[in-house]
Amino acid sequence: MLRIILTIIFILVSVALAAIVLLQEGKSAGLGAVSGAAETYWGKNKSRSMEGKMVKITKYLAIAFLVLAVVLNINLF
Repeated sequence: MLRIILTIIFILVSVALAAIVLLQEGKSAGLGAVSGAAETYWGKNKSRSMEGKMVKITKYLAIAFLVLAVVLNINLF
């Protein structure tokens, strides 16, 4: 029973991780970095922006994905 629940959580984490990664912007700054436009208020405070939150969510989902993958492959249940 626990294995089924962990498998369902693993699938949900996998789908959420894929969706969050696809929603994120690319890391290339484009031509704004050449003229210095990347050093704006939003560029300095990325952790408070939506992009910064998505990066944190991606990290947590990736950790959960790896932990669940290891737990499901141990074959304890």
